Amino acid sequence: MENRIVETRHASVRCLEGGAGEPLVYLHGAAGMAPDDPLLTALADRFHVFAPFLPGYGETPECGELRDMLDFTLHTWDVVEALGARDPVLVGHCMGGMIAAEMAAVAPHDVSRLALIAPYGLWLDDHPIPDLFSLLPFEMPGYLFHDPEAGAALMAAGLKMDDPEFLKTYLVRNARQLGMAGKILFPIPERGLAGRLYRIKARTAIIWGESDRMIPPIYGPAWRTAIEGSRMVSVPEAGHMVVLEKPDAVAEAVGSLG
Repeated sequence: MENRIVETRHASVRCLEGGAGEPLVYLHGAAGMAPDDPLLTALADRFHVFAPFLPGYGETPECGELRDMLDFTLHTWDVVEALGARDPVLVGHCMGGMIAAEMAAVAPHDVSRLALIAPYGLWLDDHPIPDLFSLLPFEMPGYLFHDPEAGAALMAAGLKMDDPEFLKTYLVRNARQLGMAGKILFPIPERGLAGRLYRIKARTAIIWGESDRMIPPIYGPAWRTAIEGSRMVSVPEAGHMVVLEKPDAVAEAVGSLG
């Protein structure tokens, strides 16, 4: 993936770009993304992929003037416009899925295909979502991955999770990233989206790892019911980070939108 910078009213936004074909905009989750993320590679085999870093992630500044869900939604539409991506396939994972759903609800005639991968945005009292901001580093793999041991190795990049070098990097990065994420996910990741999902007109795929312990898969049917005509794709042997564990299955589900 190549680097690109686009200018919006609020920031110089760094974007990863690659592949050929129809435009696709990918919005990453609260954990961020990297140029070598396997899902980006898999999507670029079929689409012209634009993957902007959300505020506070990568080299994109925090954008302190963005304060609430509407601000982030409109800012991301500004990014899409700056990228020149007309009627892109809109794909979002986790926090990015929450933003993508808001974008499709706010501008229903500008999104014809939508893929939501284990998105935040709904809240079921009987199935509360764990508090992302209270979890310690060593607890994260168990919530994020089908195989926590493999997930821990991936997160630590060859170090141990109690290694001071890993902890220093992790905590510094998370302080910046989660500062942004907290604006729309804290104290609970619910901003009234349930009352707006009826506006979505896009062909929609809702994709969930069957072992997701961060956002329980029971949320999938709630999304499917709320978005008329949407379909659910369950991915076995994958957790919340299905984008890393089963990228080909996710890319296939996205591609099936046509």
